[in-house]
Amino acid sequence: MYEWIIIGGGIHGCTIGNYLIKNEKTTIENLIIIDPHQEPMEKWRSYTDKIGMEYLRSPSVHHIDVPVFSLQNFKNPTDYTAFYGQYKRPSLQVFNEHCDKVLQQAQLKKCWKQGRVIHVYRDFDKWVVQTDDGQSFITKNLVLSVSVNEKLHIPEWVKESSNDVKHIFSEKLSNLSELTPSIVVVGGGITAAHTVINLCRIFPEEVTLLTRHKLRVHGFDSDPGWLGPKFMKSFSKITDYDLRREQIKLARNRGSMPNDMYQKIRKLEREGSLKVKCDEVVTTSSQDQSNVLHLKSGNSLATKTVLLATGFNSNLPEESWLKALIETENLRCASCGYPIINQKLEWCPHLFVSGPLAELEIGPVSRNISGARKAAERIVNEFIV
Repeated sequence: MYEWIIIGGGIHGCTIGNYLIKNEKTTIENLIIIDPHQEPMEKWRSYTDKIGMEYLRSPSVHHIDVPVFSLQNFKNPTDYTAFYGQYKRPSLQVFNEHCDKVLQQAQLKKCWKQGRVIHVYRDFDKWVVQTDDGQSFITKNLVLSVSVNEKLHIPEWVKESSNDVKHIFSEKLSNLSELTPSIVVVGGGITAAHTVINLCRIFPEEVTLLTRHKLRVHGFDSDPGWLGPKFMKSFSKITDYDLRREQIKLARNRGSMPNDMYQKIRKLEREGSLKVKCDEVVTTSSQDQSNVLHLKSGNSLATKTVLLATGFNSNLPEESWLKALIETENLRCASCGYPIINQKLEWCPHLFVSGPLAELEIGPVSRNISGARKAAERIVNEFIV
């Protein structure tokens, strides 16, 4: 039997595991992290590498370790490539190297269990977690750190199309260099920006960014006021969870990018390496071994490859075990389907959540690295051993 089981080994699961160990809430022998991948944070590394991310959008104080300046102190201050801008946004390389150090310090690989959860149920005052290899694990405390990054967002026009349209985060696409130019990237947010900048290095003058709206520039994906009492004080007083959900939607700067990426895109456009079109796909057809995108404006766009950078569905994760757990334990959910939890992020006694599942309590930053730190702090600081 374990003291803690964390389902999900991405940034959130690893942050919470690290906080539990370093705050001496448990030991490595009494903790297990269950995740379908071989390595901690594997999906994060795969996605960010594929789009060619150079610098994170988050500032250097957002990371998986406990001390707030752990990442800043990790690198020699004379290394001017390690951080970017006034908020010291870390390079992807530095961020990942820091994560490796933190994971090694906490010895989290010792408690790593690769497997996919298929069933979770309560047995008196314990939780039982079953995996697809037939194993069962028993714990006193359970943390659900599952993400929404399993379900790709596919527009309706793609579903109705017979053309081969790829998604940037599809497992079938391993490397951007395997794409056939010319390439149209559909999307208008930071993922699309990273993708076209990377593609222009590989296929200059063969890339088009097709966005439904004018490019939106925001430093972060929500106002920094959501990190503290400036906005969270009033948010926490809202008792109507539909209103909380509306606040979260309004607060997120969806489909946006920081100014430095916007400037890179405009530079590539001026140089002729990139075309940017503001329009929307209605239908598609095929002609002369090309995909033809028929646009809302009445124009059409022919290309060899259509690549979606449209993110993920924002609905509740669709794992069957989660749906069954909600039903059998009669767990409270808002009308949007997301958990109604207490300030300790408990859904019911000894069942905690983080990431998307905690956003009705943590707010708009819940899915981010800062949200992982906030969730870990609440679970660790308010939990009585």
